[in-house]
Amino acid sequence: MSAPAAPTAGGGRAADDARAQDDARIADAARTIERLVHLDATHGARAAVPAAREAVRRHPELSAGPDRLRGHSGDRIAVLAELSEVIGWILFDAGLHRHAHRANARALALAGLCGDRWTARLVRLNHSMLQTHTGHARAALETVSRVAGARPLPARVSSLVLIRQAHATALLGAHREPLELISRAQSRFLDGVSRHDPHWAWWIDQAELTGHQGWVLARLRQWDRALPLLHRAATAPGPSYRHLFAAELLGALARAGAWREAEDLITDLAPRAARIGSARTAGSLGGTVRLLRRAPRVPAGLRDAAVFLQEHLPGPEPARTP
Repeated sequence: MSAPAAPTAGGGRAADDARAQDDARIADAARTIERLVHLDATHGARAAVPAAREAVRRHPELSAGPDRLRGHSGDRIAVLAELSEVIGWILFDAGLHRHAHRANARALALAGLCGDRWTARLVRLNHSMLQTHTGHARAALETVSRVAGARPLPARVSSLVLIRQAHATALLGAHREPLELISRAQSRFLDGVSRHDPHWAWWIDQAELTGHQGWVLARLRQWDRALPLLHRAATAPGPSYRHLFAAELLGALARAGAWREAEDLITDLAPRAARIGSARTAGSLGGTVRLLRRAPRVPAGLRDAAVFLQEHLPGPEPARTP
């Protein structure tokens, strides 16, 4: 009776070892996510790109096809999906759009494999923003339309869906619809937090919503309403990527002909411009600089300030893939 017991015990130990290794890999991936999110929030996406490359080397499963992961636990696949989502966001904000597209596709595949609907929703919300940013507004609307499910979304997630739709419809040339969408986003946000909120919804706060409200209004050239909102968002404390609202504020001031305010903002931004970690932010500032340098009736002092800002903007991120 005792002879067959040894293989069973050995098999049990092997299973325990495999579970321990799986748990260790899950914990390592979770720590990697925390490190990437911290780097992005404090120093910007450009600073986080090398760590994202290292994460892909450290977790080669991210480069494997989904079929090769079917033997992994659902928890391990879920944390890999979340890690790929974070990498996709960083690559997008670092200006590496093609690589971000691939990371988002990988994250969606992994989330689908383990049934993680909330990570899939976040990936689609991020990807719709990438599509709007790159001028594919209709595709962005199609992507964000797939975020909803059978049950109503929590208020903060619903407000983010409406924000993405407002940007895309404004880019398509609509006027009334973006205003209605951004107004509904504010109303949904005021419904407050919910126990059904996903863990990643922490960053959807009033400052984020205010910045996007101002940005959408600026797309519609409603300067009187856009400028106070963008100023409020630009001066609120928050993660590094929200410097984008200051860049959008400068663009709105320039297009509204608010020369003195634009020059004051450049004076504030220029000393910090070299440390901008977001390619979107640097790109927005660069576009405004070009506008100010070529537009008629721009005061000489503001034109000189724009040249000074341009000299301090960071160059493009080398297009290396993780």
